[in-house]
Amino acid sequence: MPPKIPQSVLVVIHTPALEVLLIERADAPGFWQSVTGSKDTLDEPFELTAVREVAEETGLDARANGHALVDWALENVYEIYPQWRHRYAEGVTHNTEHLFGLCIPRAVPVLLSPREHRAQVWLPWQEAAERCFSPSNAEAISWLPRMMARVN
Repeated sequence: MPPKIPQSVLVVIHTPALEVLLIERADAPGFWQSVTGSKDTLDEPFELTAVREVAEETGLDARANGHALVDWALENVYEIYPQWRHRYAEGVTHNTEHLFGLCIPRAVPVLLSPREHRAQVWLPWQEAAERCFSPSNAEAISWLPRMMARVN
């Protein structure tokens, strides 16, 4: 398997009422997060990465009627946790993460990929931010009300 590309997306899936979907990692119980995933190729646009990762991790179609995928035009650069660095090329220690929001009409059960995630929960945005293990994910969720105000 080729090394992961250190460019990824974070997709905050939410409803108009600002309920946020969190999914629990299968390989790290207690690690709750939004949808995340790396580009498959260096030239893959971030939007396509977001659409693909949402489908793979939740079964949702980000482009479905009534769904709104919004590029937040924000990026985080963070240090890759040591336990996951083996997935990347030797010497890679940081990842650039591009942020998106995906608004869907209402909270729905999603189809998790069992090799990646083991549980799901919809929470009000403040509670979702508090539950996230990753500080950058928690921060992204805390931006949700401002991002929604920009879109509306």
